[in-house]
Amino acid sequence: MERADISVRYAYSVRIDDLLPADSPRLNGLDEEHAHQLAEKESELPPILVHRPTMRVVDGMHRIRAARLNGRTEITATFFDGSDAEAFLRSVVANISHGLPLSMADRKAAAGRILASHPLLSDRAVAAYTGLAARSVGAVRRRSAAESLRLNVRIGTDGKPHPLNRAAGRIRASEVIAERPDLPLREVARVAGISVGTAHDVRARLRRGEAPVPATRTAAHGGGRAGTTARTDPHEHGGTPDNPRDPHFTLRRLAGDPSLRQSESGRELLRWLHTQVVMSDDWKRRMDAVPPHCADAVAELARQCSDTWRHIAREMLRRTSAE
Repeated sequence: MERADISVRYAYSVRIDDLLPADSPRLNGLDEEHAHQLAEKESELPPILVHRPTMRVVDGMHRIRAARLNGRTEITATFFDGSDAEAFLRSVVANISHGLPLSMADRKAAAGRILASHPLLSDRAVAAYTGLAARSVGAVRRRSAAESLRLNVRIGTDGKPHPLNRAAGRIRASEVIAERPDLPLREVARVAGISVGTAHDVRARLRRGEAPVPATRTAAHGGGRAGTTARTDPHEHGGTPDNPRDPHFTLRRLAGDPSLRQSESGRELLRWLHTQVVMSDDWKRRMDAVPPHCADAVAELARQCSDTWRHIAREMLRRTSAE
């Protein structure tokens, strides 16, 4: 997302009574001591910034208070055209660049609001707006659960979309294709946050009964950099990707079985398994987005799914022993 155009050519004198109070990022509101300090200055203060569509102050509430203390009914203002969300972004940027600094609590609260209104913005992009470190923005994102489980892209500081995790995008695409096999590839790519070419490759792999992610590329932990290869912890998975106890190994072995790959029902089974199997590194990342009030419901759903998979395991073992 590009920053809204905030260039201003002209300043105007406006009646203070015609202005609406700012949607300020300051949690504690106006600082009277700072306003009195401004009122005592002999030099001309910079114009305030006003959101033209609503006449709401974007930046300058302390200057307005100082003007009132000096008995003034008008103040010089420049105008900003944009959405309410863009106006808040501009307010945050203005308040960290000059005047009374925002507190750490103010900045984190502002980051939470920005993530709620612009969930695709990268941690670094939000950090640039709020003056926080990118890792602090990431912590706010995890606590606020503002990130959708389905998002696989971020809008960087360059204004361009960047995939978080190409392997995760392929897995999401396989889920979308399994749910809606007739959906155009361009739409699959949009939903999964991948290229149309990658979506085409995923569909072709599923039709062949193969895993949506090539064996040489595994999903990165915690939505790391796109294209990184995860280092699998043998203690976490009960083995390595080449160990029979690892789900990746089992899925690849099943996908290579001719009796499954050469029949439509077998290929359908493989597609279903690829969308149903939960990898240990995947579920931990996704659970970060579960808000506390939903934890019980998700736990119950996990128990129900676990019971279903135990029934499947018992049935498969029964068939094996009956042969």
